[in-house]
Amino acid sequence: MRCFLRVGRLVARLNVRSCHHSVYSSHANPRSVQVDLGEKKLEISSGKFARFADGAAVVQLGDTSVMVTAVSKTKPSPSQFMPLVVDYRQKAAAAGRIPTNYLRRELGTTDNEILTSRLIDRSIRPLFPSGYFYDTQILCNLLAVDGVNDPDVLAINGASAALALSDIPWDGPIGAVRVGMINGEMLINPTRSEMTLSTLNMIVAGAPSSQVVMIEASAENVLQQDFCHAVKVGVKHTQKIIQAIEQLVREHKVTKRTPLKMFSAPADIVDHVRQVASDRLYAVFTDYSHDKISRDDAINKIRLEAEESLKEKFPEADVFEITESFNVVCRDIFRSLMLKEYKRCDGRQLTALRNISCDIDLFKPLHGSAMFQRGQTQVLCSVTFDSLESSVKADIITTALSGIKDKNFMLHYEFPPYATNETGRVGGLNRRELGHGALAEKALRPVIPKDFPFTIRVTAEVLESNGSSSMASACAGSLALMDAGVPISSPVAGVAVGLISISKPEKPSEIQDYRLLTDILGIEDYLGDMDFKLTGTNRGITALQADVKIPGLPLKVVMEAIQQATVAKREILVIMNKCIAKPRETRKENGPLVEKVRVPVSRRARFVGPGGYNLRRLQAQTGVTISQVDQETFSVFAPTPAAMSEAQEFINEVCKDDQELQLEFGAVYTATITEIKDIGVMVKLYPNMTAVLLHNSQLDHKRISHPSALGLDVGQQIQVKYFGRDPTDGRMRLSRKVLQSTASTLVRTLNEKQSISVVSDDSQISRTDSTNL
Repeated sequence: MRCFLRVGRLVARLNVRSCHHSVYSSHANPRSVQVDLGEKKLEISSGKFARFADGAAVVQLGDTSVMVTAVSKTKPSPSQFMPLVVDYRQKAAAAGRIPTNYLRRELGTTDNEILTSRLIDRSIRPLFPSGYFYDTQILCNLLAVDGVNDPDVLAINGASAALALSDIPWDGPIGAVRVGMINGEMLINPTRSEMTLSTLNMIVAGAPSSQVVMIEASAENVLQQDFCHAVKVGVKHTQKIIQAIEQLVREHKVTKRTPLKMFSAPADIVDHVRQVASDRLYAVFTDYSHDKISRDDAINKIRLEAEESLKEKFPEADVFEITESFNVVCRDIFRSLMLKEYKRCDGRQLTALRNISCDIDLFKPLHGSAMFQRGQTQVLCSVTFDSLESSVKADIITTALSGIKDKNFMLHYEFPPYATNETGRVGGLNRRELGHGALAEKALRPVIPKDFPFTIRVTAEVLESNGSSSMASACAGSLALMDAGVPISSPVAGVAVGLISISKPEKPSEIQDYRLLTDILGIEDYLGDMDFKLTGTNRGITALQADVKIPGLPLKVVMEAIQQATVAKREILVIMNKCIAKPRETRKENGPLVEKVRVPVSRRARFVGPGGYNLRRLQAQTGVTISQVDQETFSVFAPTPAAMSEAQEFINEVCKDDQELQLEFGAVYTATITEIKDIGVMVKLYPNMTAVLLHNSQLDHKRISHPSALGLDVGQQIQVKYFGRDPTDGRMRLSRKVLQSTASTLVRTLNEKQSISVVSDDSQISRTDSTNL
């Protein structure tokens, strides 16, 4: 039996190899093309690496190189959607580093890897043909990273080249560039150092004929006209990359495979659905009394009845054909209402906003809170302040590969299942939540003051969702920040614009007619062609994310979407300003405090305590966080005013040392022995002084191994000479030895003069130091 299984596996492997033989042969001759992007040269090559993959390409800019592979199964997947998986993984070796985890290898996925994977997915997914349900995997392998050029844009171009060079059905290629702006000048694929000066960070993915398939941008209040200009400049340069990839495809003479089956709804079943369900669906979509739940229930009721009718009439039809036929009819009726009748299912005009309400200061114990309601989308935001030590610390690999460093502002987005009347797993983090939170964080980051003394965490929890929850999170986050007293430069609002379009019959890649929808519902997002999200202030744009579901958008549509979203954004800001127009002058009474405490060098050892004991005790008892700013200054963060008061009392008590100020340099004082140790004795010069160690080397001119050799005991008083404090470490300098003559050491008595050097109770003084005394 095992023999047969082994033979079967061998035959399967041979079949796979024979399937890929033509692909391997087409990649046998390495070829490359260069793209001139101004001062930079982008090189795309193929045919040298990973030749068993359906498609593979290496993209290089400077000394940064990324290899991307594409593989798609030849048998369809049981799923009823395009099963595309994109994995972008950061390679420590590419940056010349070794991971610092216990296994010293890459583990799990970082936020930056997930966000970059989503970026690639959103760029290439719209160009797969409808009904292509074959498992497809795109893997991005960082070969080398120079720390100057970011690899994320190269990975998008690599995915485009790998798919175009493969036999996988795909309507590409696409090209992608990063656009920066410094002093009004546009830069294409700026270096990491240039990006630190840029007020714009935009990634544009373009399709042939100067169309747009994806935009991801963050900006520091960039004006609308500058933003539109940046999009046009970016799309123009993407066409050069597309032409280069098309040249490679021609040289490799790529032939696309013919899938076994393209999943689509049969025309006869669709016609039957139109007969039995069209009128009822139209009635539901034009009944403006419906909300999200009642509309979904009404459609599902019609769906179940239509499916029963279809099963009787078409008993041989599979489940997908029946389900998809109903979806096609439902989609056509919904879209025709807007294309032909300019009607939306909730009764709004195409450019109208849903009803908006805002509220702040919902819970007194919170540092800041706000609720933003737009239609049936409701988001609750809370603001939490903590010490700067609580900022996000990027791992060394992420910092080396992408330049992301520590940040003291973060927004975390949560989407529990009850927000859509569902049940499901709670906890953990999925890619969608991470992506939505990252977008809302980009929207608010430009207005956060750079020198704010706290780490800020905004938690956005979606309580109800019917579309545009990420934009509602940006609005609620802005309100919560102002309620918390964060001096943001301007309020921020966000809105999503949708698209309903119809393509030309003779050329499906071009739009014949379209309608732009302001503030889209969940169903308009699901059945529409675009989710275009824009955030900004009254002055300019702070973030933009365009997800396109069709092979490309003309620049004209993109410009109109930006204009329409800008108008809606200003309307939302007017409503928000009625709730709160500017940040609170002062933070709430129960908010955290940060104060700087000056500790003289002479008292630092006492303030810190033996081995940091005093600091640890202070932090444990009061809940404060203490960090050293410079040699004499410590920063004290307290979560509440009460904690700060308690900490101040503790600090004053620990640092209280009035009697030491009266000590004179070179004077002789009486010290009391409080403890005998093997290495010396603990002594005090006055009652409330912290006992310090007098080392054996300073007890006598003669070397001793234990203080008992001199007859010393607890409670005994000895004479010492005071030499002030060490200017470098703040240790008190006393000496018994300098008061004692060499001859008198032969006859030791309890009352003879001695020289002592006193240090902290867990430290020792070296013989060299004692000699210097």
